Parts: sequence; structure tokens; C-alpha cells
Amino acid sequence: MRFTLSSSALNSRLQTLSKVINSKNSLPILDSFLFDIQDKQLNITASDSENVMRTSLQLDECDGESKFAVPSRTILDAVKELPEQPLTFEVDVTNLTIQIQYQNGVYNFTAQNAAEYPESQAIPDGATVITMNAGILNDNINRSLFATAQDELRPVMNGIYFDLTSDSLAIVASDGHKLVRNKNFKLKSETPASFILPKKPAMLLRNVLTKDEGDAVIKFDTKNAEIHYAGGSLSCRLIEGRYPNYNSVIPQDNPNQLTVDRKGLLGALRRILPFASESSQLVRLHLETGKLELSSEDIDFATSAKESIVCDYSGQTMNIGFKGSSLTEILTNLESEDVTIQLADPSRAGVIVPTTQEEDEDILMLIMPMLLND
Repeated sequence: MRFTLSSSALNSRLQTLSKVINSKNSLPILDSFLFDIQDKQLNITASDSENVMRTSLQLDECDGESKFAVPSRTILDAVKELPEQPLTFEVDVTNLTIQIQYQNGVYNFTAQNAAEYPESQAIPDGATVITMNAGILNDNINRSLFATAQDELRPVMNGIYFDLTSDSLAIVASDGHKLVRNKNFKLKSETPASFILPKKPAMLLRNVLTKDEGDAVIKFDTKNAEIHYAGGSLSCRLIEGRYPNYNSVIPQDNPNQLTVDRKGLLGALRRILPFASESSQLVRLHLETGKLELSSEDIDFATSAKESIVCDYSGQTMNIGFKGSSLTEILTNLESEDVTIQLADPSRAGVIVPTTQEEDEDILMLIMPMLLND
């Protein structure tokens, strides 16, 4: 059979799907992309057995229907250096040969038998469905990924938790030292449901979801999820287990509130952090009316740094310590001009929120304090 399509369109789809494929796969066929041609449309699948990603391309010309697997490294190398032009594929499914004709040349290589490619199980009827704006889903995943853990003993902490309640959809990530909670009050359900999305599919989604693509539809049961978005879909196995009660660690009454320019605070942190102890990365915050003083020191190397910034603070005078790299990550993953840091005392968690929230959203980040040797 013969079909024609754009080289740049094929390349961009293959580059996205290639991130699914592992460097070492349990099944050799998973080193390949599955090409399925039906109704003048090319459907491409990539899988690592736990995550399956699909995308579709309309064909310029096509004279039949066929299904075959293409070695990923071969096809990626073949198309990535080509400028925009039509590519004509001649495929002999019986002998498993592929010829690609382009402007000034031709490629010949071997295909794989599509029958060997594992079929993924569809999620049964009755599964929970969440429909949300693709851009908002992307923002929430982006904002949460840095806070996921790498914990072999508690695998539930290694993913992003989606918690659908009668009040809102909360998207949460935590490694025990820092926590991110994104609430969307537009999305709710009288039937509570939840799932834990592993880090790899979350990163794959972050690469394919864009702000102007309309809605993403998430369909999930206790073991698997399917996410459909403009241009494709992703199926993945979920992390099984019970996620900790994240609301119980968020302090509700923090009387000392500091409002500060986010970029100003971030810049000051980046300047003083290199002078902190490399092992602890401890940064001390000294708070008094209208003033925030940041300091760090490394006694072993006799280095120290101190910087003051103007802020809006009218609480009690306080010294509190935080891990500088974690505080930097939190401020980097917020977007508002100003942030409000809510504190109770030096032994309790600090809550960081954007001073102005988007409508129907509530974004909150939490950071555990570090002990100060006063």
C-alpha cells in the first residue's frame, strides 16, 4: 500500500510519542511505533506496557488500509533531519518492508509484525469521568510535579493525587516536606472519586496539553486512567493505595501574614542560597514590622550572606528557617506578582498563597520549617 503525508507533521508527532518508549523494554516490539491506517488517517501508538499514547494524522493520499510496526529509532532518525516536504510511504505488509521516498532520496528498512504489538485494555463502562479545560489541567500538573516524592517505601507519594469531592476537584502533590494543593471549584461531584497519576504520564501530559486546545476528558477506575485531548490520548496504569489526608497537615489559623513581591523574594533567595550549608540549604527568615531579612551561612567554609527586602508584615517578630531550594521551587512555580506567606510560629508549617487568586481556583503551597540553632 501507498500513502503520503507531511514530514514535519510526522516528525513532531513522533518526537512527542518517543518520550513514552523506554530505553529498555520487556517486549522487543515496544521499541517500535504502531502505525494503523484507516479511513485515510494514520493512527500512531507508542507504549512502555504501562503507558500508551496515541495520536492521529490525516493523510494527503492513501490507497488502502494497513497495520504495521516501525522501529522507533529508525523512523525518528529518518525524518528529523528532513525539511518540510511530502513523504511517500510504500509498505509491503506481507514481506514487512517499508520504502520512504522524499525530495532527493529514498529510505528502505524493515517493518515489524503488528500482531505482536500488545493491545491495551479499554476502561469499562461506569468509570468516573472528569471534563476540564486542557490549559488548566496543564497548569495544575506543571505547578505540582516538583512537589512529588521519590519514595520507595510510600509509592503513593510519587504521583499527583486527583481528589474529586462535592466541593471541588483538588490536585495535590507532596513529598512530606512541601505540598501543593490546586482546588478548582467548577469541578465537583456528589459521588467522591480519586486517583493517583504517576509521574511519567503526568510529564507526558505536560508536553502535549496546550492552553487553547479546548477540553481534556479524564476517564478512570481503580487501576487505570484514559485522558483524551485534542490530537490524541494517553492511557496509563495508576498508583494503587491510599493517599494521606493532605488537608490535616495544612494549618488553618496562621495569624502572622507576610505579603511580598514574589520575584523580589526569589531574587534575594537565589543570591544568598550559594552561601548556605550545602547539606542543609538552611535559609533563616527574620521578620519584623515592614521588613524581611534573609540570611544564610556555612560554618565549615566560613561563608555567610544577608539581605533585607521591604514587605508588608505586621505580625510578631519572628525567626524561622526553611530549606532554601524548596522555598525557591515554590516561588518559581507560582505566577502571581505578590505572594502571602502565612505563619504561626517557627515550629509550624508555612503556607504560601498567591495574593490574588483566579476565579474558581484556590492555589496553596506549604513548606515545613527547619530547626534553627539559636
